[in-house]
Amino acid sequence: MLSARSLFQEIIDNDESYRLFCSIAASGETQGGWENARIAALVPTGMADMAPKITRHGADEDKHGRIFQQLLRKRGLEPVPVPPETDYTMLLEKNGIGLAHSKLRAEERLTEEDIVVYLSHSRVTEQRAADQMVMLRKHFGDHPEVGRAIRMISNDEDNHLAYCHEELLRLNHEGHGRTIQRVLRESALAEIVVYRDVSLAVMEHMGRILKWPKAKSAALAAGIRGMHAYERFAGWHRAVGLAMPERRDALGGPVTPVPEPA
Repeated sequence: MLSARSLFQEIIDNDESYRLFCSIAASGETQGGWENARIAALVPTGMADMAPKITRHGADEDKHGRIFQQLLRKRGLEPVPVPPETDYTMLLEKNGIGLAHSKLRAEERLTEEDIVVYLSHSRVTEQRAADQMVMLRKHFGDHPEVGRAIRMISNDEDNHLAYCHEELLRLNHEGHGRTIQRVLRESALAEIVVYRDVSLAVMEHMGRILKWPKAKSAALAAGIRGMHAYERFAGWHRAVGLAMPERRDALGGPVTPVPEPA
């Protein structure tokens, strides 16, 4: 029987599939760290009070990248190049989600609307990240090799999502409501397409590495497409709602250090 637990167990039990998984994860987290660092450096003067939290967000993402690299080193593995079709972060940018990298590489300060776009995009992608980590924590939170890393990253993703909710609600109160709702909807609908395509590409690569039979690969692809159909019809609404989180000022403290190898 196919299940998220059995699939991930297969992936982490095989060095080559584990190597690809950790490489993809490390690359995405590191890219997210760079993006947040640049946004913090270019934040508008009138929003300077947000810079420390954006910096903390980026530092957490950098930390996650180092954690995945550390997991590879513990097995004596080197990272592999990330196939472009599996690069979630790059494909989001190509589809116009978030702030363009050309803008982040420049030295011109961002506008208030840019920050609203950044936070709205982050609210959508952090919902995806938090949900994925909840699933992994449920099945592998006590795993001797990856459990500690999963628990730490999951806690951070919950903090990031809480931060996005709180800041967007504040900006909504300050008059940015229409922009927030527009960008949330556009981002959510575009993100589910990117996530479907990336999921299909990752499963295709994993299937080749693990030599899955055609029937198994076809069943997984059908499941991914079925989930996309549900999200396209109704599921995307979950990524656009805003509610005051239980965790307040979630990014107001210091970054938790990377755990030492066991």
